[in-house]
Amino acid sequence: MAAAPLTATERARRVKLMIFDVDGVLTDGGLMFTAEGDTMKSFNSMDGHGAKLLREAGIDTAIITGRKSGIVAVRAKELKITHLYQGIENKPEAFADLLRQTGLTAEECGYMGDDWVDLGVMLKVGFAAAPANSHPEVIARAHWVSEARGGHGAVREVCDTLLRAQNKYDSLLAAACSGGQQQGLVG
Repeated sequence: MAAAPLTATERARRVKLMIFDVDGVLTDGGLMFTAEGDTMKSFNSMDGHGAKLLREAGIDTAIITGRKSGIVAVRAKELKITHLYQGIENKPEAFADLLRQTGLTAEECGYMGDDWVDLGVMLKVGFAAAPANSHPEVIARAHWVSEARGGHGAVREVCDTLLRAQNKYDSLLAAACSGGQQQGLVG
């Protein structure tokens, strides 16, 4: 008899590295261009704070994105996201490199993506997440789907889910309420 499939919470308990796509996940997917052709993106501060809380809880973070943008590099540095892959045409290849660099297994990783280009990684990780407004094929294959849309709290929601699954949420919240943690953290 085969073992029952793991629940999303059981999968979230094992995550040691959470990986994010950018457009449609960390942003709402909209692309704004200046007259000079530079791309502008809008990030949600609560999403950023969630990523910082993961780091505080000992969960590493990464970005794998198809576009290359100075804005994303600045945001990743600001959030102290340790692994940044930009301009990636083959996301599974970047994911394999990330596994080699970290020594983690695919089961110890989570990935949040919103479109077909993310499926190659989502189908390999132990915990696949998607924002509420993701493509239907992505939602159908995700272990967990946020209530929030990409760029509007979906990342914070998945961060909170991971922290709760790993029994780290309450202590971080208690420390925040007492003023004892999150010194210098800006979302």
